[in-house]
Amino acid sequence: MATTSKSILEASAKHPKPADRTYQYGTAGFRTKANILDPVFFRVALAAALRSRKLNGQTIGIMITASHNPPEDNGVKLVDPMGEMLEASWEVYATELANAPTDESLLEIYERLETILKIKPDVAANVIFARDTRESGPALVSALVDGLKAAGTNYEDNKILTTPQLHYLVRCINTKDTPYEYGEPTETGYYEKLAAAYKRIMKGRKSTGAVTVDCANGVGGLKLAELVKHLPSPAEGGVEIKIVNNDAWKPEKLNHQCGADFVKTQQRPPPSSKVGPLARCASLDGDADRIVYYFIDSDNSFRLLDGDKIATLTASFIGDLAKSAGLADKLKIGVVQTAYANGSSTAYITKSLNLPVVCTPTGVKHLHHAAVKFDVGVYFEANGHGTVVFSSAALKALASHEPQSPAQASAIDCLRALTELINQAVGDALSDLLLVEVILAHKTWGPKEWDSTYTDIPNRLVRVEVPDRNRFKAVDAERRLEEPKGVQELINALVSKYKQGRSFARASGTEDAVRVYAEAATRGEADDLASKVASVVQKSGQ
Repeated sequence: MATTSKSILEASAKHPKPADRTYQYGTAGFRTKANILDPVFFRVALAAALRSRKLNGQTIGIMITASHNPPEDNGVKLVDPMGEMLEASWEVYATELANAPTDESLLEIYERLETILKIKPDVAANVIFARDTRESGPALVSALVDGLKAAGTNYEDNKILTTPQLHYLVRCINTKDTPYEYGEPTETGYYEKLAAAYKRIMKGRKSTGAVTVDCANGVGGLKLAELVKHLPSPAEGGVEIKIVNNDAWKPEKLNHQCGADFVKTQQRPPPSSKVGPLARCASLDGDADRIVYYFIDSDNSFRLLDGDKIATLTASFIGDLAKSAGLADKLKIGVVQTAYANGSSTAYITKSLNLPVVCTPTGVKHLHHAAVKFDVGVYFEANGHGTVVFSSAALKALASHEPQSPAQASAIDCLRALTELINQAVGDALSDLLLVEVILAHKTWGPKEWDSTYTDIPNRLVRVEVPDRNRFKAVDAERRLEEPKGVQELINALVSKYKQGRSFARASGTEDAVRVYAEAATRGEADDLASKVASVVQKSGQ
């Protein structure tokens, strides 16, 4: 232990924490300007070592990314053994380590956590990590490795991966040689698993037309190109995937006027888009854990098919397959949404699909926690981040069910293959892309038919910069502001003036900003309501 203490003190001196900085582990870990993250990366390594030892040497993941943020930002988050987000109680420990003011106080916190959490220092700690394509990545990796070495950690650098690929690897490593084995723990294993499942579900089906995928000039383009090599060609019935915005090696282009966040917030295609009417288009975000679809209608209007539309499409398809397989009474299917979900989507799920809906605060960890309470939990945020989780009971039911007809056999095989195609560890844009494509092929739908399932209430999402996001406290699954006092009453008064009006404001989990969402009967009214609520937020945040 003395050796580790000395190593941590000596190494920490190379990564001093600025006295005027306070770091916060938010929805997606630590995320801010890359040039102030060096000490955070060193300390995150210590947190990962402690977490691994606490879990008897299970492998912990560290992902270096700032997702949809601008190129000058970066971030880091920890991944727990089953590929899920870090347990909430450990966010506090990571934050405490990150904010230790001196090398000595950092060591004191590290050793105190060892004691109170009853961590055995002699247990081998195991960590794997990867990064996206940001220019700041390699330097931050150096700080991370210094921390891993100081804490005596076994580590593996997986270089450049999408965020979901790292989550996949963590889960594969920790389940290898167990009844819950998730897959081959390699990047190639990831592609082969998705491709094999895709081929099974597409048996006897054929994709129509191409899908053009905007990769946000990030890591998703590199990895989608690799995935395509494992898929059947269009001539063999596979989907034709056209990759655009794929300048991953020009970091300044990352997320610039492209990507899922741009399309969702701007409600328009990337300016570089060259597709014609009714062509299927999709956009990934910078680390490929979100996806949204969209198309230009025959009257030249933009139509967004966001996370709500993906969730409803998926839930409908799985529900139909369960009925066809004779399993409808054995699988409880539910959908989990956040306050950002369009009101029309919630009504469609409950009234047309007859499925239960649960609303949670924003953040995958909240949605995932609610989704696992169903046999089949479909969860997507409106921004396109989501997946489907199958319970142990559901997997057993699928494995043991004896089909009574060829139609049942076909449906059950599709369901089994879906559990392989879907990355159940976390939202995965590449997996979700194939999921949408197989469903559209089965339904013989184009984007227009998909869009016609229900009509979104016009909406607008606005970002408001504030000096301190922590002043804004939301309750009721983030649908109401509790603080600053009086602000919610002002929002309520504005909402009451609009037909089908709904609006809320919540602090961003990743930056000093408040996100304002508004719905109203017309596009103009939604824009107007969002603008007025944003003005209220701006004034109250000063």
